[in-house]
Amino acid sequence: MELLKEYLDLTIFGILGIMGFITLWVAIERVLFYRSIKLSDYNHGAVLNIELTRNLTVLSIVGSNAPFVGLLGTVVGVLITFYDMGQNQAIDTGSIMTGLALALKATAAGIAIAIPAIMIYNSLMRKVDVINSLFRAETQR
Repeated sequence: MELLKEYLDLTIFGILGIMGFITLWVAIERVLFYRSIKLSDYNHGAVLNIELTRNLTVLSIVGSNAPFVGLLGTVVGVLITFYDMGQNQAIDTGSIMTGLALALKATAAGIAIAIPAIMIYNSLMRKVDVINSLFRAETQR
């Protein structure tokens, strides 16, 4: 249990940090791609759509799973707090409340990663819809 207690925050916040970095990387890459796209380079709308939606699934995955990673950290943190309570015969409410409060920070971090990821995903999907509409309008001329 001591090993779990020692590495819980590092593991959970490490995973969430990687998820945040991936979100930022995909967002920057997609924005740069959308700015440089030339509709005349594409002959078919399906090929264009495949290029436009590349890597967007990653944003959806991060947005939907980051809260669960945070929740896992919270559940394990609460488990550790209850385990420590069971090991000590004297129950100190201050340490219990501190342990529970510290456990909740993982959920907060997961939500803090998920909200921007979903916002970025939705805005990029809107941009995909606009570019696809422009392509259809251009090919109908």
